[in-house]
Amino acid sequence: MPESSTGELAREQKYVAALYERLDVLRERTRGQLDAVLAQGAFGTHQNRSERDNFAVMYTQRLARLWAVENGLCFGRLDHSEGERLYIGRIGLSDDDQHRLLIDWRAPVAQPFYRATPAAPMGVTRRRHLHTRGRRVTAIDDDLLDLDSLTDADRASLNGEAALLAALGEKRTGRMRDIVATIQAEQDKIIRSDLNGVLVVQGGPGTGKTVVALHRAAYLLYTYRERLERRGVLILGPNPTFMRYIEQVLPSLGETDVMLSTVGELYPGLTATREDPPEAAAVKGRIAMADVIARAVRGRQRMPRTPVEIKLDKFTLKLDRQTLEAARSKAHRSRRPHNQARAVFVRHLLTVLTRQAARHLGRGALDEADFADLREDLRTEEPVRVALNRLWPYITPQQLLIGLFTDRDRMAAAGLGAPERDLLLREPPRARENWWSAADVPLLDEAAELLGDIDEGVLRAARRAEQEREERIAYAREVLELTGLADIMDAERFAERQQAEETYLTTAERAARDRTWAFGHVIVDEAQELSEMAWRMVMRRIPGRSMTIVGDIAQTGSAAGAASWARVLDPYVAGRWREEHLSVNYRTPAELMEVAARVLQLVGADLKAPESVRETGERPWSLRVATLAEAGPVVAAEVVGEGRLVVIAPAGMIEEVGAIVRAAVPGAATGPGPAALDAPVAVLSVTEAKGLEFDSVIVVEPGRILRESPRGPSDLYVALTRATSRLGVVHTEELPEVLNGLERR
Repeated sequence: MPESSTGELAREQKYVAALYERLDVLRERTRGQLDAVLAQGAFGTHQNRSERDNFAVMYTQRLARLWAVENGLCFGRLDHSEGERLYIGRIGLSDDDQHRLLIDWRAPVAQPFYRATPAAPMGVTRRRHLHTRGRRVTAIDDDLLDLDSLTDADRASLNGEAALLAALGEKRTGRMRDIVATIQAEQDKIIRSDLNGVLVVQGGPGTGKTVVALHRAAYLLYTYRERLERRGVLILGPNPTFMRYIEQVLPSLGETDVMLSTVGELYPGLTATREDPPEAAAVKGRIAMADVIARAVRGRQRMPRTPVEIKLDKFTLKLDRQTLEAARSKAHRSRRPHNQARAVFVRHLLTVLTRQAARHLGRGALDEADFADLREDLRTEEPVRVALNRLWPYITPQQLLIGLFTDRDRMAAAGLGAPERDLLLREPPRARENWWSAADVPLLDEAAELLGDIDEGVLRAARRAEQEREERIAYAREVLELTGLADIMDAERFAERQQAEETYLTTAERAARDRTWAFGHVIVDEAQELSEMAWRMVMRRIPGRSMTIVGDIAQTGSAAGAASWARVLDPYVAGRWREEHLSVNYRTPAELMEVAARVLQLVGADLKAPESVRETGERPWSLRVATLAEAGPVVAAEVVGEGRLVVIAPAGMIEEVGAIVRAAVPGAATGPGPAALDAPVAVLSVTEAKGLEFDSVIVVEPGRILRESPRGPSDLYVALTRATSRLGVVHTEELPEVLNGLERR
């Protein structure tokens, strides 16, 4: 290394070391502030305790952010023509005199780091990229933006090239990296786009849609902190493996309080992992299912054709059809959800029954107090309770859907045709059975909207909570009397103070527990896969319609997925959404993209593949084998160094192919989950691999993927674009014509 380069490296190392020293000071200071707050305990007035809790949450979150930016704290430097130098990093740092030491990459003054070009240098002469490992600077790359403005000393210290292509060539680790040091101009424009409204980011494979969306979340939280911190940000992804893949990106950017979820996890207290057949998922995803659920709810509001007789010890009460219709009409006019409207229905019928009972008892006109007593007596009579519960029962969303999908007659009454009933009919759930699918979750959410939150479980829980509270107060009263403090301290307040320390829940944790939570911003990744019913559920979470939607219509694989963004969004935000395009493929080499582009023509003749920025010299290949068992040694031979390899197979062959690969490659993983990200070799379906990237990809039986997937060409296009380096195809049957250009082995 030239002497000038060595000197520059040493100077940058010294500066970065000072930044880490400052970071350590801030961590220690914040830890001390948090400890001081927690040491106050749960005493004082309600306002004192509330302030203590708020400070504790604030210091906890600040400490988490300070620890999250340890790796790659500082990654760049801007040299301005007027002599100013700004260091760019994951967070902003200042010394005790408020002199800027490090600029947060999201700050407006940092924009030239991503947008300046030789044609438009934005006052920047040089953009320097700092490569670090741990706390040490290992290399420097310089972009020259205004050569004429450089001094002789500056010219002597120039180093290397920009960081982008070097980052692209690195081995995959099984987790998505942030791109904060290599954001490109077209990406930066989208990241810094305004918070308001719905932004659609349409981009083909490898264009960086996901990392742009994640960096946009970090940017919005930085720029609109006060507005978003209270309501939170939701990031919705296609499957749990994908969420695990991206989970480290936002913390590495200093944001630790964002809710990450899939559609199957968006209903509190339930994780839906069962796989529906594609045809059943498509039926459940149609918007018409909203009417089906509404009819299913109304079907539980029974209106018998013959009078309902309620036999008590001394007489029999009757409810005729006219009375029941009047009660139901009154309940519907209240415009309350089913479980809450039940109170209106029951109140009307109890009034009718009380008058009947008074006549049977020969009591004549009752005053208000006597009428209320008789009404309460009737309400607690077992036959009366049974009859009212049968006419208008409390129902949970789970009970409603289980009752619907296990009963042909109920499905028919709800408006489902015979073919749909055949697809959806199921056995009732058994103990500890994984009964719910991701396609069920939007239906549960719809049912919850129509049913309301009041049900027997809630009532029982409320009664238990009240009983426990009374027991705590009674115990506190005894303690106060024994200690002689009963005259100077209230037992109820003393009981509250003696409870265990409150759990400090972050915004994301509170949002995850509350189905009705309204987020400040929602980001939907692989958005083309969401069904109409899933979109209906998502839109409930964001009444302000501040959203970032990223995806690629050409990659839609679900039969219930989107055919166009207009069809998805116009029912909710017609004329109020805007679209940006990412057109450069940073991931997939040109050799691989050439093959994928031919498959893309099967998806749509007018579709254009994104342009790759690099070539690797590795030609994609195909190999025909006599039996699938021969694929094992082929996969083993493709394992190179520390890179990640994925075998993508048709969904119906995952177990078979997985067994063959595991026998040939010790430690290989089959199916979704953390193991698929951490193992050197994984076997996944197209759906499970969506949104992920690997060094090498082997696609098994592409012809079967084309035939069996709901949208075969889209799925094959996805499979062929997961690789950053090498691509191979193994097949026993004839290769699809569109892949005939592959190099034959």
